[in-house]
Amino acid sequence: MAVSTARLIPRPVAPNARIRLLLAYRHTLLRQALRTLLSAEGDIDVVHEVEDGKAAIEAAEKYRPDIVLMDTQLPIVSGIEATRLIRKRARLSRVLLLTLGADDEYILQLLRAGASGCLLKDADSQELLLAIRAAHRGGSYLSPAISDKMVQNYIRLADGHVDDTPPPPRELLSVREREILQLVADGNGNQQIAQQLCLSVKTVEAHKAHIMRKLNVRGRTELIKYAIRKGLIELEMDATANPAREIVALAS
Repeated sequence: MAVSTARLIPRPVAPNARIRLLLAYRHTLLRQALRTLLSAEGDIDVVHEVEDGKAAIEAAEKYRPDIVLMDTQLPIVSGIEATRLIRKRARLSRVLLLTLGADDEYILQLLRAGASGCLLKDADSQELLLAIRAAHRGGSYLSPAISDKMVQNYIRLADGHVDDTPPPPRELLSVREREILQLVADGNGNQQIAQQLCLSVKTVEAHKAHIMRKLNVRGRTELIKYAIRKGLIELEMDATANPAREIVALAS
């Protein structure tokens, strides 16, 4: 049975209060679809929308929304860092994140950064609205698939069970390595990645070398092909010159 963690914490909310929401999503088409969906709700006002992490932080400071609904894979500033800074600079704003997978380590990083909840991107509209309203009332929410996996892993650890099966590729990589892998797939060079993540070029090069060694691949093209096959990256829906999309096209 699925376990939902819509844990409600008492919070003063005026009767019939409208929810002021900031939308941060990097894919234009999907962001517009989300805005249309949310704007149709009688109690939600989408006050602003942005496409990268830096703009999300700035907009949260400016608009002070009740809820920031944010993609985890944002350009310029990652979802984790954007969450941390939003919670620091706009303390009353609560952050909900849309994520591609239910990786325990990554979800814990998001929660530690101050997120009020995480939803898988295959969630339906009713689950999304439930999560938004729960967070607005002071609660937190995890998609059932995420909470189920975390509970199962906790039980295994509590029972002293040691899983000796090889970890899936996603779990081989650190959060930072997954961010860099996504930026590589988006067509960014070492200098661009270094600027976006506030790292040195040498550090980026070292991370890329570690990624390829962990995944046992050689070269950028083989790395991206492997990442696509294993679902480690997201493809830009609206990009016309995206290396990952070009590789998919050549392989099809």
